[in-house]
Amino acid sequence: MSEQSVIHHIPLPEGSIQKQTTTMNLGPTHPATHGVFQNVVELDGETIVDTEQTVGYIHRAFEKLAERRPLYQVTPITDRLNYCSSPINNMGWHTTCEKLLGIQTPKRVDYLRVIIMELARIADHLICNSIVGVDTGAYTGFLYVMQYRELIYEIYEEVCGSRLTTNIGRIGGFERNFNDTAFTKIEKFLKEYPVVLKEFENLFSRNRIFMDRTQGTGAISAERALAYSFTGPNLRAAGVDYDVRVAKPYSSYEDFQFDIPVGTTGDNYDRFMVRNGEMWQSLSIIEQAMQKLAQFKGAEADVYHADVPEYYLPEKKDVYTKMEALIRHFKIIMGEIEMPKGEVYHAVEGANGELGYYLISDGGRTPYRLHFRRPCFIYYQAYPELVKGAMLSDAIVTMSSLNLIAGELDA
Repeated sequence: MSEQSVIHHIPLPEGSIQKQTTTMNLGPTHPATHGVFQNVVELDGETIVDTEQTVGYIHRAFEKLAERRPLYQVTPITDRLNYCSSPINNMGWHTTCEKLLGIQTPKRVDYLRVIIMELARIADHLICNSIVGVDTGAYTGFLYVMQYRELIYEIYEEVCGSRLTTNIGRIGGFERNFNDTAFTKIEKFLKEYPVVLKEFENLFSRNRIFMDRTQGTGAISAERALAYSFTGPNLRAAGVDYDVRVAKPYSSYEDFQFDIPVGTTGDNYDRFMVRNGEMWQSLSIIEQAMQKLAQFKGAEADVYHADVPEYYLPEKKDVYTKMEALIRHFKIIMGEIEMPKGEVYHAVEGANGELGYYLISDGGRTPYRLHFRRPCFIYYQAYPELVKGAMLSDAIVTMSSLNLIAGELDA
């Protein structure tokens, strides 16, 4: 945090001592900002009088890049949006493409996707809530749960070979079936993480220092949250039980039973508790998905993609040995297959809220237009309202509990 040479004088009645405010930079390189964005904060002592946000420090022109790439080549650049839960970005894009192309995925593919997306949600919430703890002075919880984020990344590795920026899956399903090691690690996670999550909650949920730092700070009402178009945990913390998985189910989420945790005050504490509650629900969903997968027998147990040869990449062994497969692989990768004309919007419940892709096709080989609905960009617009009148230290905790991810915010 660096002080600027800007001092404002607040007019006071004649004879009074002149009062001064100080303008300071919080970011873009300060570690407490959790990303590369700048807050120009005007302070009266330690109280925030006004604040102005600056974004665009890591803007990668995601939407314009997509206009020059075939569908498959868009997938890797979705990784760099919310990089704390990359698989949800990937699968949100793939399901958008499937909606345009009219592809119906098999149930087993849907259940496999649900497992990966819910693991990604846990990984994201795990990072967010543990960092909220760090920003209130508690480092133990962060160190304790981070080893389970590592286990989730190991599961990603078994499924696709990648960890952080996963590029996971394909249009129509996955590039390979889940191996036995992946399922073993999923079962290990389901067995061990509930105990760890309970201990993590015990460290914070009734901790007097943590409660004093988070309760009543960064609060937003349901009405204001809806006016800003909040979604996800930040909206549910304000008392609105909107969840894309329930409102507009995709990937067979209608086959699962789960609750939607909601808060009442919309403050930092409620956001923390809602995300904790969602991790419990995600564990339940993964367990249900594992049970549903066990029902598939014989050939059905080997299904991991839809039968769409026009858009689904052939297996490598076929590419190396069969001319037809080589030709098809080349045409898909190089974007020589034209898309049907159409205009679709598809959203998934990302870890941060409604993650939507608005795709327009003019019948060419690349999207004519692609717009990305990024939840963080919306939350950050409300940030000044949440921190004005608060202490400078409250601004840090509020930024954490909103889970502002710079890669998603800038896009």
